[in-house]
Amino acid sequence: MISASTKRTALAAILLLAAAMPAYAHVGIGTTSSFAAGFAHPLSGLDHMAVMIAVGLWAAMKGGRAVWAWPLAFVGVMLVGGVLGMLHVPVPFVEPGILASVVALGLLVALAVDLPVSAGVAIIGLFALFHGHAHGTEVPENVGGFDYMAGFAVATVLLHAVGIAAALGLGLRFRALARVAGAACAAVGAGLAFGML
Repeated sequence: MISASTKRTALAAILLLAAAMPAYAHVGIGTTSSFAAGFAHPLSGLDHMAVMIAVGLWAAMKGGRAVWAWPLAFVGVMLVGGVLGMLHVPVPFVEPGILASVVALGLLVALAVDLPVSAGVAIIGLFALFHGHAHGTEVPENVGGFDYMAGFAVATVLLHAVGIAAALGLGLRFRALARVAGAACAAVGAGLAFGML
């Protein structure tokens, strides 16, 4: 049975996610020409916040090398995807891939799926490619976009750190709370996919 404090914490996390603006992982929305715009972007949509915190939570649940390897894989491949987007290299299924990432990473956390570190890197890297590509295509041709991507990367690292820090701060209680947060992430993804959020 879940304790009252666990339920309150989960409710607070869900309300925080719900307070974020809807997902804006679509080409041409928002300014994309500065570090500040890039930094603000991951904080402006449910899809970004949910996925990036979920990566940190899942990495902390796994422990060991995953704590640094999985967030590093996300940021690294996201930047590669951003460059591909800026170069107009087509990547299929970007928007569906972004929505799938919210649901899948939420479920991986909610179900406490324990995979080898290399398998986690592959899954996280695939989803990061979609996120990076979507944002790289947003950068107008007349600006370099590297300031924007740098800001996006720093904010992403900080959101991963939120998930990891939650694990370190909550200790033994973390696993149950993380699973609730993972379920909330998957629910957000489903809501976005069906246009309910």
